[in-house]
Amino acid sequence: MRELVTHLSALDPGAAETVKVIAYFDRLVEGRAGLEPIVRGAAVLSGCPARLADDERRVRVRVEPDGRVVPSDEPPDPEWLSTPVRRDGPPALWLERSGPASPVDAMVLERASAAARSVLDRTRGRIVDPASVEVVLDASADEKTRLLAAHRLGLGTTARAVVSDTDQQVVPPQWTPPERARMGFGTVVKLVDLPLSGEQARTAFRFTATEEDPGPSVVDYGELGGLAVLAETVGPGTKPVADVNRLEDARATAPWVLPTLVAVAGAPSLRAAANTLVVHHSTLQERLAHAEQLLGWPVRDPAGRLRLQLAIALWRLHRNG
Repeated sequence: MRELVTHLSALDPGAAETVKVIAYFDRLVEGRAGLEPIVRGAAVLSGCPARLADDERRVRVRVEPDGRVVPSDEPPDPEWLSTPVRRDGPPALWLERSGPASPVDAMVLERASAAARSVLDRTRGRIVDPASVEVVLDASADEKTRLLAAHRLGLGTTARAVVSDTDQQVVPPQWTPPERARMGFGTVVKLVDLPLSGEQARTAFRFTATEEDPGPSVVDYGELGGLAVLAETVGPGTKPVADVNRLEDARATAPWVLPTLVAVAGAPSLRAAANTLVVHHSTLQERLAHAEQLLGWPVRDPAGRLRLQLAIALWRLHRNG
């Protein structure tokens, strides 16, 4: 590529610059860069502010040509150079200047929009018809109807259901959830089996942590194992066992109790738990001694740790109906 750019620079400086643009965004895509580096590349390469605004996916990024992220509440000017990110969609990527697009500007818009589209499809899912999602996850709908809905969603031969605190989706097997998402994943299945994946995703979601719970925000049903059986019989309407009540009482005594117990339950060792909590090992030992008094059982031996893990799982199921 370097030799090609050198050769083109001698023949046509403009062509060499467009090749640099292609190479730049290809590197970002290969490195699975996020949206901010892509918009930054568009701004730096074009020499003017660039912004990405996809309201349907609640994405807004604006970068100055010096690489600084500078948000703006002002709407894009219709005269600015722009292009859609979603095929056949509205303009979503802008270079903040008007007039005819230079070859470099045109190439920046083309490659940056393609790179941003790949990130959004990977991390936030495609914009789809919620009614079609509902059909493919409906076990009472006949198979032909569900397969037609899956075709409208553009799915391949397999997919999985994802449930969040705002909606439910059907996504490709390699789809990556956005950061700080709270989601439950079903297993990857054939399209005709998506209703099962939907049930699994709803079960997995019940094991996710809420804002006041420092546990996992994304849970995959395939990793629950025998814990999934608990969800069939435990919910907000069932009576908590004594260990769940003790955990709730302990949690209410001090803000450090629940994070400490969750870290100990999920870490391979006490030292690893201390690293997760960013506290000294001796501090963790002192906290655990107090927490054990509140709970009424030891948590530093295998049996007590298993009891703690079950108590936390049950506590989440009671909270997440």
